[in-house]
Amino acid sequence: MPFSFFHLLCYITIIFAEVDAVNEGASKSKSKLRLFVFGDSYVDTGNWRKSIGSSWKEPYGITFPGKPSGRFSDGRVLTDYIASYLGIRTPIAYKWRKEVKRSKEYGMNFAYGGTGVLDTLANQPNMTTQIDFFQRLVEQKVYGKQDLDNSVGLISVAGNDYATYLARNTHNLQKLGDFTKKIMDQLEINIDRIRGLGVKRIAVTLIEPMGCIPLQAASSSYSNCTQALNLGSKFHNQMLNQSLQNLNAKDNSTVFITLDLYDAFFSALNKFTTHAPGSLGLKPCCEGKEMGKYYCGSVDKSGAKLYTICENPNLPFFWDTLHPSQNGWHSIFSSLRSSLHKLTT
Repeated sequence: MPFSFFHLLCYITIIFAEVDAVNEGASKSKSKLRLFVFGDSYVDTGNWRKSIGSSWKEPYGITFPGKPSGRFSDGRVLTDYIASYLGIRTPIAYKWRKEVKRSKEYGMNFAYGGTGVLDTLANQPNMTTQIDFFQRLVEQKVYGKQDLDNSVGLISVAGNDYATYLARNTHNLQKLGDFTKKIMDQLEINIDRIRGLGVKRIAVTLIEPMGCIPLQAASSSYSNCTQALNLGSKFHNQMLNQSLQNLNAKDNSTVFITLDLYDAFFSALNKFTTHAPGSLGLKPCCEGKEMGKYYCGSVDKSGAKLYTICENPNLPFFWDTLHPSQNGWHSIFSSLRSSLHKLTT
């Protein structure tokens, strides 16, 4: 999900070596797979510049790998769990492809937190540009036919598009349906383009219940979701399902599958409710001392923390006001697991 539109505002080798530990004992039968990742902060594993990305600042990465690694969480994100399921190591973030040996071996991650299908408030490569990066590597023969014949795509995108729309159209949801159609038209072009470049199976996440993100639930002391936004998520997901059905029908294929983040979020949140009575599991572990002014990772000029962290990051579902914790992602992955076999069959 989206990197906060408020958050616009080498250890590299070591970090990626530690990421590899996620996949110890991986299945040899799947070792030739390549995973190509596009989208936002739900799948970004380090593409933001360290000088400006909050994901590279403490306390991000506090659970894994023990220091910031460019992930918008206290630890692992969806990409790590999908890669582990596929029996491969987490693919390298595109930004570090020249810094890490054998960087192309397991595919590549082109996702940038804060981005969307369209341009967002984050000045980072949108989905179209991310696909441009991938196309360039294909044209340069970095990935050949054999690589692409054994490839899987992962797409998580659109939350930031809606965040940008809401920021620019405060309290105006009347035309949200028209905006969804605009997103869907471009998203369908983008997804079909990835297939055209040779990726054999592509998983696209349905959008999460936007009204249950802590940033939206804060006004109710984390006790209620914003139902109007959840309805917007449902409409988006209905249209996305139809678009993918249309794409599959074009050549009678099953190239495109969906990963239902909407239901997975609710399933996981129900499990976490017991750890935060009265909050529906919506209260984040890390948050600014003053909502809307400070955020997870904010510090003053002297470096003093302007945020608080919960005692045990393994208990809350959410890490910050927008992103699940590692434990939250693990729970989401557990809900999605039954649909992942379609990626390799």
